[in-house]
Amino acid sequence: MATLAIAHKGGAWLIEDAAAGDVLTPEQLTDEHRLIARTAADFVRQEVAPQRERLEGKDWNIARALVRRAGELGLLATDVAEEHGGLALDKVSSVVVAAEISADASFGTTFGAMTGLAILPLVAFGTPEQQARYLPRLAAGEIVGAYCLSESGSGSDALGARTRATRLDDGAFSLSGEKMWITNAGFADVFIVFAKVDGEAFTAFIVERDFPGVSIGEEEHKMGLRASSTAPVILQDARVPAANVLGEVGRGHKVAFNVLNYGRLKLGAATAGGSRATLTEAIAYATERRQFGQSIASFGAIRTKLATMAVRIYVLESLLTRTADLIDRAIDAGTGTPAARLLAALEEYAIEASIAKVAGSEIADYVVDENVQIHGGNGFVTDYPAERRYRDARVNRIFEGTNEINRLLIAGLLARRAAKGDIGLIAAAKRLADEVTGPMAGDGGDDAPLAAARRTVGGLKKAALLVLGTAMQRFGEKLADEQEALMLTADLVIDAFGAESALLRAERAQADGARHPDVHEAIACTAIADAALRVEMTAREAVAALTDGDTRRVTLSALRRLLKSAPVDTVALRRTIAAHVLASGGAF
Repeated sequence: MATLAIAHKGGAWLIEDAAAGDVLTPEQLTDEHRLIARTAADFVRQEVAPQRERLEGKDWNIARALVRRAGELGLLATDVAEEHGGLALDKVSSVVVAAEISADASFGTTFGAMTGLAILPLVAFGTPEQQARYLPRLAAGEIVGAYCLSESGSGSDALGARTRATRLDDGAFSLSGEKMWITNAGFADVFIVFAKVDGEAFTAFIVERDFPGVSIGEEEHKMGLRASSTAPVILQDARVPAANVLGEVGRGHKVAFNVLNYGRLKLGAATAGGSRATLTEAIAYATERRQFGQSIASFGAIRTKLATMAVRIYVLESLLTRTADLIDRAIDAGTGTPAARLLAALEEYAIEASIAKVAGSEIADYVVDENVQIHGGNGFVTDYPAERRYRDARVNRIFEGTNEINRLLIAGLLARRAAKGDIGLIAAAKRLADEVTGPMAGDGGDDAPLAAARRTVGGLKKAALLVLGTAMQRFGEKLADEQEALMLTADLVIDAFGAESALLRAERAQADGARHPDVHEAIACTAIADAALRVEMTAREAVAALTDGDTRRVTLSALRRLLKSAPVDTVALRRTIAAHVLASGGAF
């Protein structure tokens, strides 16, 4: 399978075979990637963490100083062109930095609002004049940016915004409305604001804090992320020059949705970084905490938790790196201006970005929950960071579009691309129908763990395709209204992509002679076995909902054939994984 074919077709992995050499894995990161990751990690540990108490006290002067320091280190500039004071690095670099910064969730949120939600719209849609005016100062951290999309009555329904923009006689606009839950609002200097021109044309504007009519409401009292600013932005006949329209009037949805595609990928990276930091803390606590005369890290129940945390983080890091690399390849292979290539790549991989967001936020929730459990009573009090990490993680399932919205997007976009013929899902589904009703093929005969895991992954992908094809056949163009079917399909797709990404990473580790290939194998085989159990339950539920009578019996029989695999001793594998992460402090 050609590498460039992969790079141009988001979602095509579902019906194509990928080889280990086709993907980038965390072990293949360059020295430059590792250097900027280390710079970000040192910054958080040495400069952000010591200021957490003052940040939680809403000392936004400290927040501004830290943003400025991040700018001095080049951490804000990864996506900015060199001509505007940026570094123009690849998206893998951006993902790596986002992960390291988000070891501190609150500052990670501040940082994400700057780089993913304020800087990117200007990079992708700004005029040369707008870019020259704002990007150098944002990249340097001299000014702080924010993104104003949500309103109290239009969270998931972003296009239902009620903020109005009225044209004035001199060509300027008067904006009125209230934007809610705006990260960085308490100290931001410039806002990307969405409003409807004349009540209809959804449009993006660049609004400065000092424009007349702009004010900031009271800070929200939040469950988590208390060291970041979240407040309403109030617009009362705010005068915005015509030159500050971002993109085109009536085309604000292009700005909003493309920015969200990138924001979802970056949020996946943030959850990976936070989860990794949480695992490190859980290992340290379990090693030090003694019960019944020994470290609790010696207990099988605790070791199982640590191993499962590591397995899920491995899957997340694998699919994140894979997706960021695919976006980079699509950008490099694209045509047109840099902005056009970026937008095309982000749109192409919208499915994978949503997978990263959903998988990342739910893996993070699992990791922080188990961390509290490992800490026991100490995890429920503020003396330990486990309590704060638990609270901070919850909003990730709401940020950047709820996980429900993203699930609908994953399955719905796959179905639309299939119907349009952008990817050959319909033909593949027909071939699959012939396969599962024909003679049973052999299992390939290779009993090596990763070879068996590869066969299992193939079955997971086919199960997802079978359910998607069945749903499309039953509902046709009305599938978009069948949210239950779309949600179940999305779960299958998410598990299939994560399992395949973990497999490819482990195969690449073996092929390249990476350190501890046995650990990679153990983690990937465990991840795939776990995914297979989830897929079987989800697929059976979906088939029961989508079919009846003889069709149901035939389809369930097909599923059994697709998902047939030898049992995997995940108890033994988890012991191997736990021993490694305990010895390494969480590295793998």
